[in-house]
Amino acid sequence: MNISDIAVPEYVEVDVDERLAKVRSIFERENPKGIVVVEDGEYAGVVGEKQLMRSRMEDDTKVSAVMKPAPSVDRHEDVRETARLLVEGDVKIAPVYEGEKLYGIVTVDQILEAVLDSLDAITVEQIATEDVIGIGETESVGRAINRLRENGVSRLPVLDDDGDLVGVVTTNDIVEFVVRDQERQGSGDRAGDIDRMLDIPVYDIMSSPVVTATDDETAQTVVQRMFDNEVSGLVVTPGDADTVAGIVTKTDVLRALTFTEEDSMDVQITNVDLLDTTSREHIVQSIEQVADKYADMHVIHAHVRLHAHKEKLRGTPLIQCQIRLRTNEGQVGGSGEGYGAEHAFHVALDKLERNVLEIKGVNADEEYRGQLLRKLGQL
Repeated sequence: MNISDIAVPEYVEVDVDERLAKVRSIFERENPKGIVVVEDGEYAGVVGEKQLMRSRMEDDTKVSAVMKPAPSVDRHEDVRETARLLVEGDVKIAPVYEGEKLYGIVTVDQILEAVLDSLDAITVEQIATEDVIGIGETESVGRAINRLRENGVSRLPVLDDDGDLVGVVTTNDIVEFVVRDQERQGSGDRAGDIDRMLDIPVYDIMSSPVVTATDDETAQTVVQRMFDNEVSGLVVTPGDADTVAGIVTKTDVLRALTFTEEDSMDVQITNVDLLDTTSREHIVQSIEQVADKYADMHVIHAHVRLHAHKEKLRGTPLIQCQIRLRTNEGQVGGSGEGYGAEHAFHVALDKLERNVLEIKGVNADEEYRGQLLRKLGQL
């Protein structure tokens, strides 16, 4: 299947200097799948509805302030490579071209809908993220915003004092709460209003009950559940328990479409444009060197996610790097921060290596104990 079977013409083209007020009115009036932004007739970036609605910028702001550069896709490109481009660009929408002519757009949802019937061979356990960032129900909205921003995630499971799942708070929940509150309060002391909103407990704005999934369910089942409930991710729970075992998102499913069975390791980099003084080849080689320390473990897929903070040192942004390996014996990861992608990557790689060696040591200890017990059994 190639993208020409999936791409749709339901988009609007606007200039980089167009005002946000007009772009917002276009969404309300025409309800397009997305907006393609051009500069001097050349493709510049895309804007999705959620991306636009999340922005609280003034109406006179130019659309270039909220657009996101996304890789363009040839209409004859296959689904696997298109999925890779969307994941590595950390975008939900991309323009589709036929030569130099804009053919249409393709979105994550369109791809998942097109391949839904083939997702029954993938389980949640194979693709879910196990290292979950959560938040307590009595913690503030301000703390939730910081945690979302610092970790580059869009949702946080909300836990009670016993560690049980009681809700989930997303970026959309916070934006909708702020918008509703401002509409209700009207004009006034803006700074005071913001401070008050940041102090409100997460419990007051979280979504509950939580739409969940279990490890043994198929990707087909959970994607359909996401569509039915109009959400982009589900909290993974162990059966009937209320504890959190992971998070599975549409992006996780999309990433699974890029997995290969080739001998070489499949390494995927999200926000690859943040690479500065290092290269994809160096990252792949470095991860392969660490993966070789896995003993009998087979690494199925490696994912490197880069996230830029606003903080800078002599013009170089503070970068957070997360590395996650999926193996035949589970997941292992490492994360770290540094100024520039290369520094952040090596901090995360060092943490990953320590975690890998720890797992290797545990496995070696278990093998030794097994050999000892067998020898004792023979006496």
